[in-house]
Amino acid sequence: MTLRRLLALIALASVHASAQILDPAKLLSPPTDTWPTYNGDYSGRRFSPLTQINAGNVNSLALAWTYRVSVSTLRGVPAVQIKSTPLAVNGVLYFTIPDHVWAVDARTGKELWHYSWVDQGGHLVGNRGVGMYGNWLYFLTPDGWFVSLNATNGKERWKVQVADARLQYFTTMAPLVIRNHVIIGVGGDAMDVPGYLEARDPETGALQWRWNTEPGPGEPGAETWPNAGAMEHGGGMTWLPGTYDPELNLLYWGTGNPNPVYAGQGRKGADLWTCSIVALNPDTGKLVWYFQASPHDTHDWDNVETPVLFDAEMGGHPRKLLAQAARNGLFFVLDRTSGKSVVTAPYVGSDWVERIDSNGQPVANPKKDPQPDGALLNIPGSGGTNWFAPSFNPETGLFYVNAERGHSLFYLTDTDAAPQGYAGDRQNLWSRSVLEAIDAVTGKIRWSHEFFKGGNFSGILNTAGKLLFTGDPFSNLIAFDPASGRILWHFHLSAAVTNGPMTFQLDGKQYLILGAGDTLYAFKLPRSAAESPGGSGKRPSAQ
Repeated sequence: MTLRRLLALIALASVHASAQILDPAKLLSPPTDTWPTYNGDYSGRRFSPLTQINAGNVNSLALAWTYRVSVSTLRGVPAVQIKSTPLAVNGVLYFTIPDHVWAVDARTGKELWHYSWVDQGGHLVGNRGVGMYGNWLYFLTPDGWFVSLNATNGKERWKVQVADARLQYFTTMAPLVIRNHVIIGVGGDAMDVPGYLEARDPETGALQWRWNTEPGPGEPGAETWPNAGAMEHGGGMTWLPGTYDPELNLLYWGTGNPNPVYAGQGRKGADLWTCSIVALNPDTGKLVWYFQASPHDTHDWDNVETPVLFDAEMGGHPRKLLAQAARNGLFFVLDRTSGKSVVTAPYVGSDWVERIDSNGQPVANPKKDPQPDGALLNIPGSGGTNWFAPSFNPETGLFYVNAERGHSLFYLTDTDAAPQGYAGDRQNLWSRSVLEAIDAVTGKIRWSHEFFKGGNFSGILNTAGKLLFTGDPFSNLIAFDPASGRILWHFHLSAAVTNGPMTFQLDGKQYLILGAGDTLYAFKLPRSAAESPGGSGKRPSAQ
């Protein structure tokens, strides 16, 4: 589809936007008065052009309201965590936890409606949020149902089953809406089931296409597996929302690790399309290109971290690029038109890598594969990062990720020729969280901030107000100078930040929203600070 045709479709849809809650054109613009999708826009940058809250007045930022979810515990889960990033549309925030969706007034935090689902044994590991199309919301239940709600009142419109929880599929992601496609994926942990990505009709929930993360016998990529049985049980889950380039009409997604998890002897080969970044046509689901970040992974380092889209000049020429801080400890930059490697560089320990090949892909050191007596690696067992959202700031040219440094041991417990399940284990020896700012063109780390403790699961937000917001493991919300890493402000919360902060402007006021444990927090400037020169939308002076 050409850009001209795409814009014509958007213009046609906008004719009817006055009757809709969400104008489709908002999905193609940087987020200002809305936050219409999981990452704010299709690029995955989590960058806001708003400047009312800025480095010159952030010390005046104050709590506006809080909303504590009305569910004290979930089945078998000791503590509720808001892992979703709320959508902000027309003065209403929409957010989730497993089995629940809320709409609250963005001005006051007052509950407008609450939808509750009774699942049949699904996994309550988290829920990343809702997708939105016109007047309708979409979310996935823990037990594999895809549900549409009326955004005005939370009433259920329809539901269709998209995964079987009895096969240990996890359905936790926030749907991604691209024109008349609602893109959803599946998760799962080591039950030897195949992964897939689907497009569903926003009107009915009917299947439009499915892309499987393993090829079938005789298909391209099948040669990277030893047999049909290994492919059929190969894993490759599509846990998190992807990103989208409307000019190229390409959908970018990360895929999970292969199964059996720690034992690779039963699936010799690269195991495509697991642990990859893939580019698909969103209208057909056809694979356009792929880049495999961890060929033949044996460490449970799924590659579902956000593929962030940005443009930059390299060698005197403009480039359309994609960057990812992968769980395997490597930072990748690709040409997003072709998938060709531009940069491969470590951002945490990566001694499991023997070398980088001519395609920019790591070649693993076989001595670092899990061993019966343990293999020592200079990276935490859970990897260099995980599901929490990174951010890219086009003004600094830096990519920001909450990472983990440490050491771990990996064990192989099943040496059978046809292992199943995890077939091994890992032991974390020590880990420490660190916020890293990476030059997105060179892969070099420009600054780091250590938190002196492991386990920071906060996402990141950048703004044109020269601010970076994120959390730390000690239940603080922190504003950093994105250029230098200097702390400008902090606020102590009731729990650690558990989602990606977001921001929007409403009634001339900029709000900052985040989740910490079971509570949603909203911040804004007092009237005097918002109306001062530093809060007028002008850039603050250098600090």
